[in-house]
Amino acid sequence: MWDGSSHKTLVPQLAAALKEQGAGDILIVCGGIISPQDYDFLLNAGTAAIYGPGTNIPKAAAEIMEMITAKRA
Repeated sequence: MWDGSSHKTLVPQLAAALKEQGAGDILIVCGGIISPQDYDFLLNAGTAAIYGPGTNIPKAAAEIMEMITAKRA
């Protein structure tokens, strides 16, 4: 049975694969139904931002654009 925590497996794997390919500067953004108790784990595993249900999409997009701009500077 799926427990909804695949992000705890996939995010570290994705972060490692990106770094291995020389693409560690790519931002990982997670969204959807993620338990708040998993946020610290995901942030420490390489997630740049987490957006849950009810997120204001224009605000989230602006935040992501700011993160991209900051990384490019």
